[in-house]
Amino acid sequence: MTIPGVILAGGQGRRIGGHKAQRMLAGRPLLHHVRDRVEPQVTKLAINAQDAFGPVPLIKDAVPGLGPLGGILAAMTWAETIGAERVLTVAVDTPFLPFDLVEQLASGTGIAIAETQDGLHGTTALWPVHLSQNLAHALDHGTRKVTDWIAGHECSRIRFPDAVPPPFFNVNTAEDLAQAERWLEC
Repeated sequence: MTIPGVILAGGQGRRIGGHKAQRMLAGRPLLHHVRDRVEPQVTKLAINAQDAFGPVPLIKDAVPGLGPLGGILAAMTWAETIGAERVLTVAVDTPFLPFDLVEQLASGTGIAIAETQDGLHGTTALWPVHLSQNLAHALDHGTRKVTDWIAGHECSRIRFPDAVPPPFFNVNTAEDLAQAERWLEC
């Protein structure tokens, strides 16, 4: 199974006061926490951002400012160039991703998207790369929400159990960062 992965880090991090990838959690950048969780599960790993963040290869959005779907399109396009049929995307602000994320998502068909009791986690999914042209067309016509775009496609909702810390916890604010620190101290 050849599944590459892309960490989506294109957001500006306004609520947390700077780029999330570089925010420190337990003495290490958030990017490193996510990379450590994801890299062993994929065949290749890249980061989707406008600026480089160290040793992880950088892929940029073809058209900046399109939100997460723009990053997902960049991931699909990159995965196509390396011959992959599906690509994993995860957000840079999710430091507690499951160690079996890819295995669980790979059990789904079509778009396989993570779900918990809290609902869908729209940027944590396996995307069939053959949908890249469809996504590009949707973006050209104003679609910006992941849930709006996936509604028109075969989609498997892969349910993950609730846990502490929550596997798809997002670090969006200074308070979230403090909570993540507390969980790591336990």
